[in-house]
Amino acid sequence: MQLGFLTAPFPEASLPDVADWAQANDFQSLEVACWPVSKGPARRYAGTTHIDAASTDKAKGRDIVAGLAERDVSISGLGYYPNPLHPDQSHRETVIDHLKQVITLAGNMGVPVVNTFCGGDASLNVDQNWENAEKVWPAIVAHARDAGVRLAFENCPMIFSHDEWPGGHNIAYSPQIWRRIIEAWDGDVGMNFDPSHLIWQMIDQGRFMREFGPHIVHAHAKDLMIDHDGLYERGIMSAGMGWQVPRLPGLGDVNWGDFFAGLYRAGYDGPVIIEHEDRDFEGTDELVKRGFLLARDILRPYIK
Repeated sequence: MQLGFLTAPFPEASLPDVADWAQANDFQSLEVACWPVSKGPARRYAGTTHIDAASTDKAKGRDIVAGLAERDVSISGLGYYPNPLHPDQSHRETVIDHLKQVITLAGNMGVPVVNTFCGGDASLNVDQNWENAEKVWPAIVAHARDAGVRLAFENCPMIFSHDEWPGGHNIAYSPQIWRRIIEAWDGDVGMNFDPSHLIWQMIDQGRFMREFGPHIVHAHAKDLMIDHDGLYERGIMSAGMGWQVPRLPGLGDVNWGDFFAGLYRAGYDGPVIIEHEDRDFEGTDELVKRGFLLARDILRPYIK
């Protein structure tokens, strides 16, 4: 296993600078944020461009990989998390076009995994969204297969705000849908497993990993704390809003011993990437880095 982090919380730093800090602080791998270059507001923890997929050719991409290797830092995957099932057709086409560029870039760089979302229309139920997924995703999956790249859907419901309620913006969060994904695209689509999203859904982590562990191709280390006062106030029908609190590993309710035991039992020996969404450690580079270092020290004993 290798311990690393998603580069998204460093939007102003260059990728070489991020890699230098990673090397100096005992991180071996980076999931590189690859949102399109754009101006204006972006979704929280999104919008970072550490490699521009639209302008990076094969030679430049290979140079990037070589430059990180000189620092003893590998790339766990390229990360771009849009909503490919967005109800607005123009938006959907735009993000799918960029996702395909990221997939092409990964293939050119020799990076085996692109992490993303399956997507979802919050106004539709899960079965209706799945019908859309069966129409939208086959062409993307075929594009990834031709590029020699494995897609990894994160198991995040993407429901943190009222514009994402009630259905969320990503349906790949439950065992019910993961069985359909595996049946439809096993071998081409795997899981980017994040245990934090099981906590507030009250999905048993051990059982989930026993069933889906063989399909994990990338792992996120993010914690989550349930605010029980918020849960009491809002109830479960609020779908986590107001009481699911993303935290850095060790500061929430995930059992990290069980997490790593499940990975090892499943035969997973790949990168474990810290995903930083903890409001207590943001606002300055110093706070972000402190958060990553705290998480490193919690996780490091499990990784050999």
